[in-house]
Amino acid sequence: MSMSANSLLKMARRRAQVTQRELSRRSGVPQPTISRIESGRMSPTYELLSRLVAACGVELVSVDRPTERDVDRTLIRETLTLTPEQRLMRAATAWNNTAEFRRQAS
Repeated sequence: MSMSANSLLKMARRRAQVTQRELSRRSGVPQPTISRIESGRMSPTYELLSRLVAACGVELVSVDRPTERDVDRTLIRETLTLTPEQRLMRAATAWNNTAEFRRQAS
């Protein structure tokens, strides 16, 4: 899930049940700065946002997401050459394989 910095900060602060003033005291970041971030008037750096949510007891983790260039489109192209019936048969086979795997795992 992707969130904006202002939404993330508001959510973290509300979950921690702290006011902007209390978050300011905990983090050392001025309350007006917190207000500007939460209202979307200021975009914080990763470091500042991480510091603020950490003061709320939340760890901010950066996750690399694939870009357009990182996506292997080979399987997509191959699937697009199949007829609808062939796609349906492939999906049914995958479903049956999954069901069999689950039975064996339990």
